[in-house]
Amino acid sequence: MKKIDEMSTTLWDFPSRHIGASVQGDDSYIGATPAGIIWNLLERYTREGDLVVDPMCGSGTTLDVARELSRRALGYDLKPSRKDIFRADARKLPLESGKADFIFVDPPYSTHIDYSDDPRCIGKLSAFEEKYFKEMERVIAECDRVLRPKRCMAMYVSDTYQKKKGFVPIGFRLFGMLCRRFRPLDVVAVVRHNRKLKRGNWHAEAIKGNFYLRGFNYLFIMKKD
Repeated sequence: MKKIDEMSTTLWDFPSRHIGASVQGDDSYIGATPAGIIWNLLERYTREGDLVVDPMCGSGTTLDVARELSRRALGYDLKPSRKDIFRADARKLPLESGKADFIFVDPPYSTHIDYSDDPRCIGKLSAFEEKYFKEMERVIAECDRVLRPKRCMAMYVSDTYQKKKGFVPIGFRLFGMLCRRFRPLDVVAVVRHNRKLKRGNWHAEAIKGNFYLRGFNYLFIMKKD
């Protein structure tokens, strides 16, 4: 893997989803995590041979980056997109307690993306309802269970806004849940790059409707003491 610059501030910007000439994850997968995020986290908080776990693995970006950095990797998802991702619910992982050296989780941010037809999918729960946060609490508890003491995890998430419904600070609420189980190491803002933000009509609608488009994601970096 081509080495990239290690980030030194709490504002990260990765215009490309991939690192170098290789491909990590799948460009066609909506909501795929930029590989540069995973690379920076693993460079700082893991060593070669460590076990990296992604309980909501999506297109497998975490697996690809971890393996290119000589880390072991396990990925789980309710709807696996490839053979090396195991079918499992992030609220009940088939992994022994205290086995993971690092966990990365990129959960659904309310109902913006239709991830699967599985009725258990958290992406079918609106963040305007408390059930979304109750189920995310279960995901966080499971991360706590499988993570080794004195090791780190990270959650990548955004807030949500819907016309007529308003704004929900998903990030703040999930951060509060994380802080009940882990010690915060830092909060990073990651610039978002998506098709909507490149469309002038979306920006015009935001100004006309007196709301803001989501310009960044939170990256919460936590440690299990």
